Amino acid sequence: MSKSVKVTGLLALLLLVAMPFMALAQEDTGQAAEMMAVAEEAAEEAVSVEMFTVNNVWMMVATFLVFIMHLGFASVESGLTRAKNTVNILFKNTAIIAIGLLTYALCGFNLMYPGFEEGSMSFFGFAGFGLSAGDGPSIEYAGGSYTYWTDFLFQGMFAATAATIVSGAVAERIKLHSFLIFSAVYVALVYPIAGSWKWGYGWLNDMGFHDFAGSTLVHSVGGWAALAGVIMIGPRLGKYVNGSIKPIMGHSMPLATIGVFLLWLGWFGFNGGSVLSADADGVSFVLVTTSLAAAAGIIGAMASSWIIQKKPDLSMALNGALAGLVGITAGADVVSVSAALIIGLVAGVLVVLSVIGLDRIKIDDPVGAISVHLTCGIWGTLAVGIWGADKSFLAQLIGVAAYGAFCFLAAMVIFGILKATLGLRVDADEEIRGLDIGEHGMEAYAGFEIYTTQ
Repeated sequence: MSKSVKVTGLLALLLLVAMPFMALAQEDTGQAAEMMAVAEEAAEEAVSVEMFTVNNVWMMVATFLVFIMHLGFASVESGLTRAKNTVNILFKNTAIIAIGLLTYALCGFNLMYPGFEEGSMSFFGFAGFGLSAGDGPSIEYAGGSYTYWTDFLFQGMFAATAATIVSGAVAERIKLHSFLIFSAVYVALVYPIAGSWKWGYGWLNDMGFHDFAGSTLVHSVGGWAALAGVIMIGPRLGKYVNGSIKPIMGHSMPLATIGVFLLWLGWFGFNGGSVLSADADGVSFVLVTTSLAAAAGIIGAMASSWIIQKKPDLSMALNGALAGLVGITAGADVVSVSAALIIGLVAGVLVVLSVIGLDRIKIDDPVGAISVHLTCGIWGTLAVGIWGADKSFLAQLIGVAAYGAFCFLAAMVIFGILKATLGLRVDADEEIRGLDIGEHGMEAYAGFEIYTTQ
């Protein structure tokens, strides 16, 4: 079969998947809005002790699922990078969850939820250091659905995700201590302040900006920091030589594949938990839009990468799944099923174009984190303004711009200070030898070196 026939066939497949849903997308958008309105109305009513327990248990299960996403990130990042840096990747992902939870308990939670009143157009607030459930651990929270402690833990799992996104983008050449300091500052201050503008009922919420589970508030916030870090630290040695792009292959595609499936599993808690109750209609609908967008993302990435690169690329297909998941996260509760398919399909195409485009301008992102989380996070947020019932495209655009300006500038400042003081990048010898030996004095896969004795 000729290459032209293959390309034509793949294009036909892509169009075949997309066209029926494009026709239906606008027609059934109202169904999603109606279902979520019923769910919100039910949540506002007083709940029984039994329902309170059910809601709380579901939110804790969702928390466990979001927690497992950190293992997914660690697996994807280590699989798509070289074996000599595996310990370093795993160490950073282990430290990030600790940093995220501790800083969120210290100040992040109360920065993100400072008690803004709706309509106040507030930009900044702080409810004090530490955690306090008021009258006790059984206090009802979020419309009477679950406890204060459950809410903190669920939101705390989200907080660490922003730094995890940065970890993959700057992998294989950043100094460990500089990365950990950046993560602590960014998660403690930048992430929660930005989050308060929407989820804390700040000024963007008052403008009608909608981000259900964090296409922008989590993924783009991490993506903007990742972009700043890659710009500040530069590409890996040997990546761009004499004007040409040299592929640097990851050491374990099985590990990367396992990581993506763990992330997809975790996304059931990430998006499903963001309903903030165990409402059957609300949760099940969100899980359907989430899964279909991920599946469409795989098809979009698979077809477009096959057309462009002439070969089916597993890493692109894996990132296509993540692209679809990131893309649908902003509007999983307000877009129709057919719109979710389009959002995921377009995200899958965009992630391929973004990976290739960033490489051409010498933005070296070993795992495609910027393309997945920033590019597709922006797309998913704007898509809410296209297909979300009663949502404003202008409000979505303002939100994307505001988060981009604030987060990118803040990350550049933090990275700039670290570069001028402690330094950001390991030296060339350490980078060539591997960060596992240089930073940690150990190997992920021991026994492969030949040692000589005298």
